[in-house]
Amino acid sequence: MGGRRNKPHDDETEVIILKAGAAPVATRLRVIGASTMPSELALAEDSVVIGTSGAADLVVTHPNVSRRHLKLTVSADGITAEDLGSSNGTYYLGQRIERVVLAVGSRLQLADDVELLLEPLSGAYRAPSTFEGTSYRGLVGVSSSMRELFTRLEKLERSDVTVLITGESGVGKELVARALHDGSERRNHPYVALNCGALAPEAIASELFGHKKGAFTGATDARPGAFVSANGGTLFLDEIGELPLTLQPMLLRALESGEVRALGADRSSLVDVRVIAATNRDLKDEIEAGRFRQDIYFRLAIVQLAVAPLRERIDDVPILAEHFARTEGIDLPPAVLEALKARSYPGNVRELRNTVQAFAALGELPADPRTDNAALRRALRGLIDPRLPFAEQKDRIVDEFSRLYLTAALEQTGGNQAEAARLAGLDRTYLGRLLTRLGLK
Repeated sequence: MGGRRNKPHDDETEVIILKAGAAPVATRLRVIGASTMPSELALAEDSVVIGTSGAADLVVTHPNVSRRHLKLTVSADGITAEDLGSSNGTYYLGQRIERVVLAVGSRLQLADDVELLLEPLSGAYRAPSTFEGTSYRGLVGVSSSMRELFTRLEKLERSDVTVLITGESGVGKELVARALHDGSERRNHPYVALNCGALAPEAIASELFGHKKGAFTGATDARPGAFVSANGGTLFLDEIGELPLTLQPMLLRALESGEVRALGADRSSLVDVRVIAATNRDLKDEIEAGRFRQDIYFRLAIVQLAVAPLRERIDDVPILAEHFARTEGIDLPPAVLEALKARSYPGNVRELRNTVQAFAALGELPADPRTDNAALRRALRGLIDPRLPFAEQKDRIVDEFSRLYLTAALEQTGGNQAEAARLAGLDRTYLGRLLTRLGLK
């Protein structure tokens, strides 16, 4: 294999550029001489970073490896390896390199006793580059963004990796989580879902980790908690960005060691759980604001899957609408399908489903929410005073919305708070406290 050597830089680091031939379809990255997380990593189309940082794609535990040591990218010529300014350097065939194009089967040295192997993956492990169907394990779509999502989900089959799903409310993040579970080796074991945003802060610890009888006022019976209930299977933590900061260290311990301790218990227990999390927040913004721990983010976001809002994939509206219509036992006329495609769907797929259900019940489409949103914007403009603090005005508007929403929910249920909590997707105790705080008791 020929190459050319460029003139060394002032620090005597050499750049060796090698022509390696066609890029591999799939390559396995494996490290000898140090432990890694994951134990090996497939390199097919995306760039990956190797280093000791928890944000690296392949995390190497070794004192002589830098936090961001090396970046690998599949290119037209082969696999491009780029040293990221590591302290001890990256070596190929005994030469320190800044950038090199390699073929499958090459070895790179990251430290005196640490080697990175680029090994070919057998054909049995290769996933198609583009998903050709219109559905995947309960998910439906024909848009390019959904086909890309299906492709990544298919590549993750049989995987046990932790996944963070991002997207607006109503896009179907829980369906993605369920598809990940159903495609894994844990499919025959429990799938437990917990919405961190629908529980009172003081109730989340009990829901996650369980409690012993008498652990707190009202704990009349022992409860196992979501981690123990999901043992052997998958735990889906929806709206993870709502998890109180005080509970995040307990979650980190469970993620890293598999140890959970029920409230009031004297000892911890070990669980074997795959965690999938979801959020409609930008967790990086939450980290900057001090509301979310960076170490938990890196532990959850080993793989990130983004679900696009429905307004960005209008091509999916007809096939989704017909899917929901079949569930209701009806057919949708072409004119109705066209009318559905013309909407903007601020509530995403959930709103489309509700619209189809309304059509099935009434024989006509409900009013387009865009009209209501325009009225809402006009009303908000009349309330907003830029001379007053943002947080103060936001809290006042949110409180007013909460009063109106909860009043409507109680009217709908004839004052039955338990039923209103179910409709709202809120914990019963949390609803009661909201009602008291808002003066609705």
